[in-house]
Order: sequence, then structure tokens, then C-alpha cells
Amino acid sequence: MEIKEEKSAEKKIIIYQVFPRLFGNDNSHPLRNGDILDNGCGKMNDFTPKVLSEIKKLNITHIWYTGIIEHATKTDYSQYLIRRDHPAVVKGRAGSPYAIKDYYDVDPDLATNVSSRMEEFESLVARTHKSGLKMIIDFVPNHVARQYHSDVKPEGVVDLGEKDNADIAFSPYNNFYYIPQTHFHGQFDLKAGESQAYREYPTKVTGNNKFDACPTTNDWYETVKLNYGVDFVNGSTCHFSPVPDTWLKMVDILLFWSGKGVDGFRCDMAEMVPVEFWTYAIAVIKKKYSHVLFVGEIYNPSNYYNYIVKGGFDYLYDKVGLYDTLRGIATGYKATRDITGCWQSLNGQEKRMLNFMENHDEQRIASDFFAKDPRKGFAAMMVCTLMNTNPVMIYSGQEFGERGMDAEGFSGYDGRTSIFDYWSLSTIRRWRNKGKYDTSLMDQRERETYKFYLKLMKIAQEPAITTGTFFDLMYVNGGNWDFNDAKQYAFLRCSRTELLLIIANFDDHSVDVSVNIPSHAFDYLQIPQKRMARAKDLFSAEEEILSIVPYQPAITRLPAFTGKVLKIELI
Repeated sequence: MEIKEEKSAEKKIIIYQVFPRLFGNDNSHPLRNGDILDNGCGKMNDFTPKVLSEIKKLNITHIWYTGIIEHATKTDYSQYLIRRDHPAVVKGRAGSPYAIKDYYDVDPDLATNVSSRMEEFESLVARTHKSGLKMIIDFVPNHVARQYHSDVKPEGVVDLGEKDNADIAFSPYNNFYYIPQTHFHGQFDLKAGESQAYREYPTKVTGNNKFDACPTTNDWYETVKLNYGVDFVNGSTCHFSPVPDTWLKMVDILLFWSGKGVDGFRCDMAEMVPVEFWTYAIAVIKKKYSHVLFVGEIYNPSNYYNYIVKGGFDYLYDKVGLYDTLRGIATGYKATRDITGCWQSLNGQEKRMLNFMENHDEQRIASDFFAKDPRKGFAAMMVCTLMNTNPVMIYSGQEFGERGMDAEGFSGYDGRTSIFDYWSLSTIRRWRNKGKYDTSLMDQRERETYKFYLKLMKIAQEPAITTGTFFDLMYVNGGNWDFNDAKQYAFLRCSRTELLLIIANFDDHSVDVSVNIPSHAFDYLQIPQKRMARAKDLFSAEEEILSIVPYQPAITRLPAFTGKVLKIELI
């Protein structure tokens, strides 16, 4: 049966992912592979109360500041007593925000006054909270920069690897894995312009489980993997008692940032870390900071249940299921009827998934590698935003149709917004418009895109969306001559006071559709039958009369790319 029921908090979580390095950068002519002096860099202080209030207009509840914790970089901050990184093991000029160099420090690139970077972060936390938003930052548990070293660790903290026995490949007391008696000789230039080549002896295992001394540029060569007590050398046997030292160190790091006022952690590559660690760590954090959210980046659906129920995650990425399906539909390779299988395959875990159509890892909807036109993603965003009570995420610039078609440097011409280079975003830069925060410098398509996102995220806070029940209508419309189950997707959302008939149209032209509503929907949702129901489309604000009965279809006309959210009052 194509039905399910969910409950949630009264306000739907809407996350705005933003990369501060890019967001506040107004340089309209950045240079390929440019350094921070050539290209500039956004700062934490760019997130003023005005900026945060403008972001909040999208009904955002949480803002995920990507790249806050200090990571490896080619920029020299040695005058601030921050150790230099060898450029051979840094990706791009700016470096990857996922090659953490000091878990206890703020990335100096983001500070207006580098010496006061932690104070600037604490001010950002305060401004974010004062604006009514909650703050999420990255927690990167699987790997660190090859030259990890904490310059500002709290008193009594022992650095990762500081007491390791590097003569053995694995020990449950070590923080890293080693390739004993080998020199690091990665398959790339180990000098990278320096007089001395990068040296590492013995070699540490690379972050993507590369258990040899010669990672390639296709590996996560700039990182080393952390040891959580799993002996990959001898059959992946687990050594979790006593509690591994790495567990204790990582929990201390989570407590440190939670104590700074952080409201949640997006946990990078969470499934590369044993679920037993998460069971332990999340319980410790939630005991002291019960409100803190944990969002896991996980790509193996067979792990979902384990990491939610045993691990304790609040939400997991729904990338392999819903994202991949919606992308396929938007680009013409899949059919809307495939959406039903996505939520069914989650076996009741739908409300624990984070839905999105863009993030820093994925290609921009408007890029030539995806849909080329941001409007072709509207219907997909309707579905992933409105079909469940679970959170949805927007990536900064998505709301304007950012194309991601720059060749920034290390990132290259790939349809993604670089996380490795000093750069700026055309749409965000023009929206910022020297403090005006308007769309006057944008073209018609960009303004249309922003208008759509404003409306959609407002609709997302309707009671039928935030707390209502979901009913999939595709199983009674598959053989419907007036409904294309390859291009349209229809479902109901129902609360005690309102019924929403939602029809998403992935086609590039307007269509007339007839939607069958089965008698079981009326019984299950406990809604009255109305032969002539007054309905209001929440996108256009136009009213129409619909048949909300099991023996006669609801007939309406859908605009191209989007669809309708038809609201019927039940009282």
C-alpha cells in the first residue's frame, strides 16, 4: 500500500549550506589558481545581522557553515604561529576543508583579524543565534591532513599520533595506521615548487583506505586515516574495549565545539567510521547537549538503519535514493513513478533522511553537466521539500540558479563550486550588491528562480507539511490516460485542518492532468469527500474548484517545470 505516516517538530528543518570562503568574496575577476591576495576570501564577519536576516527569508532554520575548522592550506600563516603545510599535500591554493589540520582551531582564512579568529567565530555563533538561526559545522572524523598538528589545543590535550608506536601497522592504542619501514612516495610531484620534497616516514595510511605508500591524485592523498580500533590488516577485527584512544580524543573535540554553542554537526563520510563509535560519542554529547543534531554523510542504504537506530544519528543523507532518482527524472533518464520505490525502500526511515538537490559535492542543477537550466530542478525541489516531514537543504547560490561553470583551479571545469580554491560566486556576489541584497543585477531566469525558492520554502512550513501525513497517489494513476507517470508525481499531505494535493510537473511545458484519489485515501486520512472543493494553489494564489472524491478525478492544469500545491481547508 502506497501510504505512510510521519510526525515531526512543528517547524520543518531547512538547512542553508554556505561556504564562508566564497560567500563574502566580492572579487568579480578571480584568477585561475589565484592565491588569497589575488582572489580575496570571504570572512566570518561577512555574516552580519542583515545578511542572516536575508538568508532567513527562505524560511531557513539552520545554517551550515562549511569549512570553519582549520584545514591544510598553501597560504602561509606562520607569522601567527601556525605551522606551514607542504604544498605537495594540499589540494588547491586554499586547500580542502576536509583535510583538518587542527581540530581545536578556526580556519585563519575566515578571520578579519587572524589573531582573534576564535573570538570572531564566537561572535558568529552569537549573531547566528540572535537572528533566530541554529548553527551547524562540519565534523570530519575519518581522516585529517597529512601534517596534522594542533597549535592551540587546550591544556592537557595530547595531539593525534603524538604517542603512536609507528613501528607497527596497527595498534588499538594508535591514532593512525602505518606502513612500517616505508617512505611516502605518492605518485605526484612531492616538491610542488619547494626546495625540499615532502617527507613522511613511516608512511601513514591515506584517508580513503589506501594501505600503501604511493597514493595517486585520484586518492585522498592529502589526508591520513584515523584509527578507531578496526584492524584492517588482520581481517578487520574490532578492538573496542577498552575504549580506543581515538574515540576519546574525538569526543573531546565534539564537546569543545558544542561548548562554543554549535547546534549540530554534519559528519563527513560517517560510514567510514565504525557505528560503535557513533553509539558511544553521540550518547556522550547528547547527555550534555541534548539539542545538538548529528547529520551523517552516508551513501550505502544498507547502513541507514544501523547508523540511525544503533549509531544515534538524527538524519542521514538521502543521496543514493531520492537525489539520484530526482536527478535522473530532471534529466530525462528516469520516470516519476520511480519516486515511490525510493521512499518504500527506506522501510520507515524516511523522516530521518536529509533531502537535497545540491551540496558542495554535487554538480549544480544549472550547470551544463546537470540540467543547464535551474528551472528544470524546480519539480525535483518540490518533491524533496514537500513529500515528508524530514529536513531539506539548499546550497548557497542554488536559490539563484548558480551554474558552477567556472574553472577555478584545482577544481577544474566540472559543474561544481570549488571547495579547494579562492573564488567567488557570481550569483551571490551580485545578490550582495554592495550591501543591497536584491536581485537588480540578476537576469530574469535568476529572479524567477529566487521567487520560486522563496515560495517553496514558505509552503514547506504549512502544517500539512511539517506535521502531516503523506499518501502517495501514483499507484492509482499509473494507467491514467490523463496523467503521465513518467513526468508527473502526485501525492497528498494532510493535517487535522488542511489537505494538500501536490502535483509536480517535470515536463518543460504546461499540461492538463486528471488525478485519481482512491477511496482508501479518504479512510486512511479521515478526510471528507467533496465533489466541489474550493482549492487554492499556494504558488500562484489562484483558486479553482476540484473534485475530491474517489469516483471522479481532480482535474487541473500544471505549469511547466513546477506544478501545483492545492490547499483544501478541512474546517
